[in-house]
Amino acid sequence: MAQTTFAGPIRSLAGLINAGFNGAVSLTADTSITVAAHAGRPLLCNDADGKFTLPSIVTTEPTDKGDPNQLANLGASFTFIVETAATDMDILTDGTDKFVGGVYIGVNDATGKTFISGASNDVITLNGSTKGGIAGSIIRVTAIASAKYAVEGIALGSGTLVTPFADS
Repeated sequence: MAQTTFAGPIRSLAGLINAGFNGAVSLTADTSITVAAHAGRPLLCNDADGKFTLPSIVTTEPTDKGDPNQLANLGASFTFIVETAATDMDILTDGTDKFVGGVYIGVNDATGKTFISGASNDVITLNGSTKGGIAGSIIRVTAIASAKYAVEGIALGSGTLVTPFADS
């Protein structure tokens, strides 16, 4: 089936399925994330020191709110799932956009800690230990307003935990 655009609520009585060969995207090198290629799909992180740069948030109100080609990307969500343990994996904004929210990092002895982003944070770094990033870690970011990406996540780590949030 070709790409289809809807301009209004969609009601599905049996659910929508995002599955199939192209249902997930494997990130194997530094990548500039786009809404068209990455939003709403599981992003399988298979580059231990990858740099994954989010698209700039666009809030420009279109003349025709039903135009499928509008540039506004509010509501676009990106879910990063670590498959290859991180060594220095970064999820970055454009530097103007910032993160709001938090990430819980747990360790295998049933302890963990929640880290809340600071007002100037625009980078999430996973290192496979103290900052999380062991295989199975999940970070989701959503464009919610001008210059604001909401972040939520459960990362798997080890050792004495420290914040994964930083400024570029």
